[in-house]
Amino acid sequence: MARLPAGTPLASLLFLCVLSACRAAGSGGSNPTSAVVLPVSKDAAATQQYVTGFRQRTPLVPLQAVLDLAGATLWVDCDAGYASSTYRRVPCGSKSCRLSRSVACATSCSGPPSPSCLNDTCGGFPGNTVTHVSTSGNIITDVLALPTTFRPAPGPLATAPAFLFTCGSTFLTEGLAAGTSGIASLSRARFALPTQLAATFRFSRRFALCLPAAGAAGVVVFGDAPYAFQPGFVLSNASLIYTPLLVNPVSTAGVSTKGDKSDEYFVGVTGIKVNGRAVPLNATLLAIDKQGVGGTKLSTVAPYTVLETSIHKAVTDAFAAETAMIPRAAPVAPFKLCYDGSKVGSTRVGPAVPTIELVLGSEAASWVVFGANSMVATKGGALCLGVVDGGKAPRTSVVIGGHMMEDNLLEFDLEASRLGFSSSLLFRQTNCNNFRLG
Repeated sequence: MARLPAGTPLASLLFLCVLSACRAAGSGGSNPTSAVVLPVSKDAAATQQYVTGFRQRTPLVPLQAVLDLAGATLWVDCDAGYASSTYRRVPCGSKSCRLSRSVACATSCSGPPSPSCLNDTCGGFPGNTVTHVSTSGNIITDVLALPTTFRPAPGPLATAPAFLFTCGSTFLTEGLAAGTSGIASLSRARFALPTQLAATFRFSRRFALCLPAAGAAGVVVFGDAPYAFQPGFVLSNASLIYTPLLVNPVSTAGVSTKGDKSDEYFVGVTGIKVNGRAVPLNATLLAIDKQGVGGTKLSTVAPYTVLETSIHKAVTDAFAAETAMIPRAAPVAPFKLCYDGSKVGSTRVGPAVPTIELVLGSEAASWVVFGANSMVATKGGALCLGVVDGGKAPRTSVVIGGHMMEDNLLEFDLEASRLGFSSSLLFRQTNCNNFRLG
């Protein structure tokens, strides 16, 4: 399979395509529960990626994949000995092929039949959102099994008998956490996990994401379940703060068709405060323009929050002014503002530093970020403000990275197109590692 650079238009790809229709894969699945879950861990190596596990194929094989809020489908490496008695091709003329927005059809594979060598099969374009490399691959279906409980141990498996996904290549896994064989998409796309699982098990299109810190466990909950944490704390919907999920009118995927909208999750940040004081910003950068440039999105593959250059300077300058009394340390790449960690106090919600507020539409909907999510401890003992300079002309002005989301419960309600967030669970004397379902 050939590598494709990010931003490749589908019209330029050398594939024959046939658009067609079929029903959503996996809709024949039973409804064993009101929710299914994915366990989440953080790669302790340099990638800082969030990894999940599930079972796939017949007989079932345990697999690991990097968790991503972008992407069109789950994709896995089909070159590395994919063996299953239940995989099926998605034909080029089928409704699933059309609904996946594919304009590609595999017609020239002459080798023995396998998941990555099938003819008259809908073609997809799995992408590595870490390395920004895409390729072509067959869209097929197979058994997918997820646990229905998470604490104290994984519970009975809920099985989707014909879950649609895309075959990737071994080279596409370069840059992913060790032991992973693909990327699990949590985007709003039709065949990403949230919508496909909702169709399979007939629960609402809603999922909750609770990212863990290194060495701890987190969870993704699909469907309807109480957000219960040990010891005896239940986070109700009424205690979440909600803000609209925005749709970028232009696709942000590596491979797309003209007119496609983005499947990523954008929110309407209208301002930033440090220690309660508004940071002077160019407000036009916070809006998404007609070309799909600007705005704020959430990303689990960006380890730290990335800010357009002028926003980055304004935020770091404001933070430095509010922390002038704390002794500085030499910058530690990729961070620009660092402190002597031994001189910074500690609180229940992390290092004792000023809060950062992301103002979401109105001040009543501010996402308050405390030290545990704004500061990064480095090996040399420095404590650094965990924001990265994204350059003067990035596609997206603010990318909220994984570190800022850790130990915050985020509810993505695709039915109502809104994001619910808890702010730091540490305030409530719990964290994502204490999540319990069942």
